[in-house]
Amino acid sequence: MLGGTERRAWTDTEIRVLQAVATCCERWGIEKVTVDDIARQSGVSRATLYRMFPGGREVIFDAHRVYELDRFFAVLLEQVDAAPTLEELLVRAVTCATRELRNDEHLAVMLASEPGAILGELTVAGVPRITRMASAYLTPFVEDFLPRAQARALIDLVARLVISYFLSPSDHVDLGDDEQARAFLSPFVPPSTRRTDSPVTDPDPATEPSLTELTT
Repeated sequence: MLGGTERRAWTDTEIRVLQAVATCCERWGIEKVTVDDIARQSGVSRATLYRMFPGGREVIFDAHRVYELDRFFAVLLEQVDAAPTLEELLVRAVTCATRELRNDEHLAVMLASEPGAILGELTVAGVPRITRMASAYLTPFVEDFLPRAQARALIDLVARLVISYFLSPSDHVDLGDDEQARAFLSPFVPPSTRRTDSPVTDPDPATEPSLTELTT
């Protein structure tokens, strides 16, 4: 269990199928990939695919999206674990996420070959899924420093920042660089905020925090 979230235990066969999805998409394009293509590439029969992913092609593709995000956040959580301050946690999260996105070869290939479809996954169509998973994985870490409602809102904000930065990098700051990311983030985060053995309580969990509350 990482970050208080139980990660799905993917079987070897599921992983083989989902890796085959990526290969087929790079080869033929997302819209042209069929279940038969995935079966041939993975060496798994069509019947077995339908048993593993009832519903066929769309369910397989949806599982692939979850699998890729699960792998992404597994790397991220290793970096933020045991961060001594909220500032350090956010710096590690932002720099690691930025580097992982930059170094993702499959993402780079798909952005070059099918920018419309992939941009959709990183904007309108995909952002709700990404922010939900970011919140599920990272909020438990931020709760060491902030009440739950503020922690969730902060993670949502940071996830959107990283996606926006990846799609349109700034000429003024490199969020993949530790020192530049720290200089950018530190004005918004109390640097003295440290872990506590006692849970941070939310005085009014039903109240959504404002940006001012998160950054002051």
